[in-house]
Amino acid sequence: MKEIKTVGIAGCGTMGAGIAIVCARAGFRTRVFDTHADAVKRARGQTEAFLRKSVERGKLAAEKLPQIMDNWLGTTELSDLADCDLVIEAVFESLPVKHEIFSKLHTLCGDDAIFASNTSTISITEIAGGSGRPDRFVGMHFCLPAQLMKLVEMSPGIVTSEATFERAWTFCEALGQKPVRTQDTPGFILNYFLIPYHNDAIRLVEQGVAEPADIDKAMKTALGYPMGPMELLDLVGMDTQRLLCEAMHGLTHEPRAACPPLVKRMIAAGHLGKKSGRGFHSYGDNKMFGA
Repeated sequence: MKEIKTVGIAGCGTMGAGIAIVCARAGFRTRVFDTHADAVKRARGQTEAFLRKSVERGKLAAEKLPQIMDNWLGTTELSDLADCDLVIEAVFESLPVKHEIFSKLHTLCGDDAIFASNTSTISITEIAGGSGRPDRFVGMHFCLPAQLMKLVEMSPGIVTSEATFERAWTFCEALGQKPVRTQDTPGFILNYFLIPYHNDAIRLVEQGVAEPADIDKAMKTALGYPMGPMELLDLVGMDTQRLLCEAMHGLTHEPRAACPPLVKRMIAAGHLGKKSGRGFHSYGDNKMFGA
């Protein structure tokens, strides 16, 4: 079994940037790809700021910071992922877009390379079907924010080989993460609960039952959650929440998974969440969560 040493991250939005930190911090050579150069530049800046804050808080030795940044290579050329032993896709929830990326990667990467998707709602088997190597494909859904949370949902597709799954599982443990095995079902574990929960919280705001800050305070105080639902939604982004709802509702037809109208109005207003400076709460910067 070939050891994984070089990891590619396809997409460096909120999730991709967080996963890249986890990989580089664990000592893996990490290639971070995005089609937009400004996204790559922003992700690198956010990564360095996050790591500096980790040093200030005593959670990272100062001498480790340059080593980690040396492991982090940003690129706008997909061909720079050709030498990767594992590529984790972290683009938005669109099956055609994911198929296009993996189809290109299949022609670039070696036969031993494993492909993984960070999808939280789309079937792993469906994505794998357009990858060119469905037997060497696995779901690896990192919990947001990946750079702070340890959970990874590991999901094999119907034709994923056991050797591939074991290799990906071993890699996940080497990252210092805590994998759990799930079946290839809509939402896996987390989003099966989280999407309806978030939509319920949004509808409380729509109906004027409570203000976002009070909803967050109630859930954190009573249930001990580290973040309230509105804070987490702002971190996820309204545009991503809509895509999650559309994917989940399209698969399950569960009424609570349907996208609330308020989400679409907020997107139209440009109130996407933390990344735009305003969502259910207002923000003064675009620093990565935890920085």
